Amino acid sequence: MWFENTVKNMNNTKHSAAYTPHDASSREESTMQRVNVGLARRYRRERLFRYCGLGAIIASIGFLLLLFISITANGWTAFIQTEILLDIKFSAEHFDVDNLSAANYGALVKSSMRQLFPDVKNRREKRKLYKLVSSGAVYRLQKMVMKDTGIIGTTQAVWLPADDEVDMFAKGRVDRDLAENNRRLNDKQIHWIDTLSATGRLKKKFNTTFFTAGDSREPELAGIRGATAGSLFTLAVTLFLSFPIGVATAVYLEEFAPKNKWTDLVEVNINNLAAVPSIVFGLLGLAFFLNILGMPRSAPLVGGLVLTLMTLPTIIIASRASLKSVPPSIKEAALGVGASKMQAITHHILPLALPGMMTGTIIGMAQALGETAPLLMIGMVAFIVDVPGSVTDPATVLPVQIYLWADSPERAFVERTSAAIMVLLAFLISMNAIAVFLRRKFERRW
Repeated sequence: MWFENTVKNMNNTKHSAAYTPHDASSREESTMQRVNVGLARRYRRERLFRYCGLGAIIASIGFLLLLFISITANGWTAFIQTEILLDIKFSAEHFDVDNLSAANYGALVKSSMRQLFPDVKNRREKRKLYKLVSSGAVYRLQKMVMKDTGIIGTTQAVWLPADDEVDMFAKGRVDRDLAENNRRLNDKQIHWIDTLSATGRLKKKFNTTFFTAGDSREPELAGIRGATAGSLFTLAVTLFLSFPIGVATAVYLEEFAPKNKWTDLVEVNINNLAAVPSIVFGLLGLAFFLNILGMPRSAPLVGGLVLTLMTLPTIIIASRASLKSVPPSIKEAALGVGASKMQAITHHILPLALPGMMTGTIIGMAQALGETAPLLMIGMVAFIVDVPGSVTDPATVLPVQIYLWADSPERAFVERTSAAIMVLLAFLISMNAIAVFLRRKFERRW
């Protein structure tokens, strides 16, 4: 019995062995099929992920272009100003030689407008007629007389700025087909504008006032010179303080500070400060610089101090990264030939790390240039007409100027706002381009 069972088992074993190659190939094929299916699924996911990333980039570029096109379409007309040519008769009876600034220059403008349209007799219509010329025309006439008193007693052809509503109409921003009740310009005013245009007394010229004047309640007289000067003074204070302090801090932490829990705490706090909302620094400046130290409100000096606190973490982090990028062998070689540690840092490490530090500083300055919230907290939102002459004069900055104009009800301020944004973007793009240029020109790859 035992022999028969043994023979039967051997036969079963031979039978199963005869089918082993076929079964193995089947298992191998099924395994390869599963692998191929998994690979196909993985490749599909990779393609989907790649397409999603590409779509996100295209969408971002599209939205960015849409933003630029919208701003440009609304703002490019601000660089053009409509002016009216008037024959101004500087009659001597209107002037007091001892006080030329007190002359009634508005009467000169009104007299010239009445000569152009003698058929206007009604007092209400005269007021509508006079409104075609900007209220700033009197200041232009005043400057002419103060500059050259010889024009008194003569008649001069002078181009004077038109009112903002006339300017909007001449630029096509106002639809003349609207009902008269829906327009700020009535039909008679439009007729007068058409008459001035037909006689060559209405032209659009390059708006130099936008770049040479300070802020104004009248859109046609408003400019960005004051805000630009305030931004430059504020950035100068920020750069003067943040760059040396940031570099010195980075050098100390990277080269001299002992590695213990206190330096670890300082490093963590520096990294945390880089993520603190900017308005917190504005509150700090309001509490310390203004309330405790009593420094002048709405001054570039205080604004520069606040922005220094805000940009210091960025500059310190960038400077430390630049120092770490310098190979340790350079320092070791300098020490090996007898240089002190300070000499090795100042003569060898710092010059090699300086391009990266400058790049980080420029990026920090660009960030400071676009900040609004901390400067609002220290009063730089005030209406400032005069152009600041120093860091202690009252001033505003370009982002705050944009904020003020965006909140103005006049339609002409919409294009001024967009134009100021274009100027601010030009500054920011220029600063980032300079940073990229410096990095590529002076950066060394090890």
